[in-house]
Amino acid sequence: MIRGDVSTRARDHFDWPLFIAAALIAVLGVVNLYSATSVYAGGARAELYISQIYWLVLGGILGGIIVAIDYRHLERLGYVLYTFGVFSLILVFVFAKDVRGSVRWINFGAFSYQPSEFMKVFLVIALAKFLHDDPRNEGRTLKDLLVPALLTFVPALLILKQPDLGTATILTLVFLTISALTRLRWKSVLVFVSTVACAAPIVWTYVLLDYQRDRITVFLRPEDDLLRRGWHAHHSRVAIGNGGLFGNGFMKGTQNQFLFIPDQYTDFPFPVYAEEWGFAGTVLLIALYGFLCVWAIRIASLAKDRFGAVLGVGCCAILFWHALINIGMACGVMPVVGVTLPLFSYGGSSVTTMLIAVALLMNVSMRRYSVGPAPERL
Repeated sequence: MIRGDVSTRARDHFDWPLFIAAALIAVLGVVNLYSATSVYAGGARAELYISQIYWLVLGGILGGIIVAIDYRHLERLGYVLYTFGVFSLILVFVFAKDVRGSVRWINFGAFSYQPSEFMKVFLVIALAKFLHDDPRNEGRTLKDLLVPALLTFVPALLILKQPDLGTATILTLVFLTISALTRLRWKSVLVFVSTVACAAPIVWTYVLLDYQRDRITVFLRPEDDLLRRGWHAHHSRVAIGNGGLFGNGFMKGTQNQFLFIPDQYTDFPFPVYAEEWGFAGTVLLIALYGFLCVWAIRIASLAKDRFGAVLGVGCCAILFWHALINIGMACGVMPVVGVTLPLFSYGGSSVTTMLIAVALLMNVSMRRYSVGPAPERL
């Protein structure tokens, strides 16, 4: 009877603002995807935007299952899920096929699975478990963060090997965001910053590939090679500028219609949207992302335990850094990397991962009203 009462209270505290913000972004994403694919012969590619709807439905069902199970069960499975994620990243090099110079997807018939996307959530859960098991309140040193750093850099290096600089960067930024919760001592912060500065030339020379260095070089000097390496960023900025105040109208963006914007439904959906809906539309979309992130921080601050708080901050970091980097590279203020726009870009693994992150936030939000000890083991 007590378990039923808890479930009823959880349903009564369903986080509607979180749900509505995520749903609006997803709906705008499907509408934008229809327009972004309308330039192909025969009109919009139904297999893409309908597939996106299917993924949203399947991801929503999976999210509903996650919401129904108390998030504190995940604390016990944290390292198990992390190990599964790392094992999946290793399997990529065994079973994945080369697609445009990268090996990222494992195919099961018509179904494709991108382990690096789900690794983001697995890493957040693992880091949350570590901090939950080590609930010290005094300032930490870099030595105290050695284990979380190893948890982060093992999958990050495997993903960088694929190669996928964007996802590896997201994992690193998620780790740094969560580390900000640990009250790191200022002396340790200075040591860390100095170490990163000294390591930067080594990473530039021996870690980054030629095309990755080219992207950074083009970002610093965008006018040097507009017809080749700088094509993406240049026409993305042109599309955003063409949008003006209220945009050109749905399916009337010239940069998209004449195929000047590459990857317009994966990495560059934002300029398509900005050209069609203008400054007013982009303000709405960015406001939705802003609200989603601020609301996620609120959920984390109200969580009833450390595990829930770190889980909330980690999921917020995934959404925030994805949105910031994708919109930043579309606007030309960040280098071009393969980072999708959350719940907006096309991609089954990406959409599912973001819906899982939203579901975990919903779970933490709903369970903050519950009382009593942690639930029994599954």
